[in-house]
Amino acid sequence: MIDRRLLLKGGLGAAAALAVSERVLANSGEVAAPEAIAGKDPLLKRSYRPPNYETPIEIFQQDFTPNRSFFVRYHLAGIPDKIDAASWRLRVEGEAVTTPLDLSLEALRNEYEPVEIAAVCQCSGNRRGFSTPQVPGVQWGSGAMGNALWKGARLKDILAKAELRKDAVEIVVDGADEPVLEQTPDFVKSLPVWKALDENTIVAYAMNGEALPHFNGFPVRLVVPGWTATYWMKHLTKIVGATKPFDGFWMKSAYRIPVGKFPVVDRFQSQESATATPITEMVVNSLVTGPASARVGQAAEVSGIAWDGGYGITGVEVSLDNGRSWQPSQLGPDHGRFAFRRFTYGFTPKAPGRLTVMARASNRIGQTQVNALIFNPAGYHNNVIEPVDIMVKSN
Repeated sequence: MIDRRLLLKGGLGAAAALAVSERVLANSGEVAAPEAIAGKDPLLKRSYRPPNYETPIEIFQQDFTPNRSFFVRYHLAGIPDKIDAASWRLRVEGEAVTTPLDLSLEALRNEYEPVEIAAVCQCSGNRRGFSTPQVPGVQWGSGAMGNALWKGARLKDILAKAELRKDAVEIVVDGADEPVLEQTPDFVKSLPVWKALDENTIVAYAMNGEALPHFNGFPVRLVVPGWTATYWMKHLTKIVGATKPFDGFWMKSAYRIPVGKFPVVDRFQSQESATATPITEMVVNSLVTGPASARVGQAAEVSGIAWDGGYGITGVEVSLDNGRSWQPSQLGPDHGRFAFRRFTYGFTPKAPGRLTVMARASNRIGQTQVNALIFNPAGYHNNVIEPVDIMVKSN
């Protein structure tokens, strides 16, 4: 069985050995049990209101994450029970917009060139539950992410039709979910204009060849490949061209990291302060997905996935001796620079017992996973090389 031991406090001993589909929270020892919600296969519940559910690790043995197994992340509990696609509208407006638009789903599908892109959607706080000391927020394990083939219209094409002015600084986006209490800030985000105009940023209406699931943003959501999911606005209803930086709570106070703490390239300069900057691109990372066990003298295979902010994975090294030595793995199909990249490494166990496996991913700009957690108060960007114990059985 696989033991997710990374940064767990002592004292758990053998009880820390879990099935692949379970997660251990770093400090509490809590196990998330599978639970089904509407339109989904059983996921691992982190909270019910608002709904936050993560994908079981065994699902990541596939290159693309099925819609029914895709993780669910909300900040607000005021989620529409049902959205009528026929009456849904996307409003494009703002002081930096010359020609406001009121788009139907049909118009979005038929009046703009459809594009498809494979991309990882990952919560900024993925693996937050492994932070030591514990930090506030949803205590995610490793499954607050998924890889899908997204289809939609380029945001740049929509903004071109709306005649975005040259003095635009940011593009502000809002969705149909809303706070339950009046004093709770609505979840509204912004993008720098250059990122909104990137050809890979799309307004998606399809996911893995199907309509978006309700809990993944039906009928349309923003897809911002390479950047963490905080910008991937679900149930998108409004796009605003702004001539000055947006000052809402979810930009000025939330989803920020200390300046200079992480080796990120993409910067959101209009939102930076002297001490903090908005989280943007994902850091290079990997996850071992198997095997659950092996037998002495029989061929076995370490498998997993790697990803980054879109620079492209160039290699994944595997260690079978807790990091003392490393060997190159074989990379699987390349579905695009924003997608999961599968890796495999064959081996034959020589002795029974516990075998500690590690994977270390690198990308095209020379970034590599870290050996120790880069601590930050929100538990973002956890890309520590994760030890995974495999039990080798005798014949």
